[in-house]
Amino acid sequence: MNVIIIHGSYGSPNENWFPWLKTELEKFGHSVFVPNFPTPKGQSLENWMKTFKEFRQYLDKDTVLVGHSLGPAFILNVLEKLDKQVKAAFFAAGFVGNLGNPEFDEINKSFADKEFNWNKIKENCPLFSVFQSDNDPYVPMEKAEGLAGYLGVEPIIVREADHFNEKAGYLKFPEILEKIKEI
Repeated sequence: MNVIIIHGSYGSPNENWFPWLKTELEKFGHSVFVPNFPTPKGQSLENWMKTFKEFRQYLDKDTVLVGHSLGPAFILNVLEKLDKQVKAAFFAAGFVGNLGNPEFDEINKSFADKEFNWNKIKENCPLFSVFQSDNDPYVPMEKAEGLAGYLGVEPIIVREADHFNEKAGYLKFPEILEKIKEI
């Protein structure tokens, strides 16, 4: 199985729980990729799609996509344009639309502030999980509920996980690993 982990705004492949998840999944023989996207300088959907081009070859029916923060919105854009199906997508602190934070809304708008083709997205990915913290300082609960609703799933609420980031102590994310192992 191929797993591709997508970081968010101001993020990198070497932060949060990404290195831990990569190591854990590789123990099971999975190929794991964590692209490094330009952020905040040069952050646009167009630039991220260019960066992602070399990873498109790993997208197939045995591919799992994992996204954090802005990562899910990027993954939705990828799924919307695919002409084949992937296995599953797992989102942590994901959202679509604006967050009500001008700093983030400005650099996220090309990814998240649009109408998505939800039918095409669900056609290309039959299984979604949406993880949300009950005290995320960036992504309000209603954003997770809205995203989960569009995808036809119930959000998985994790108590006091903040933004699932290093600052909140999230260097491991066992809940997401267990969900991935279930498929």
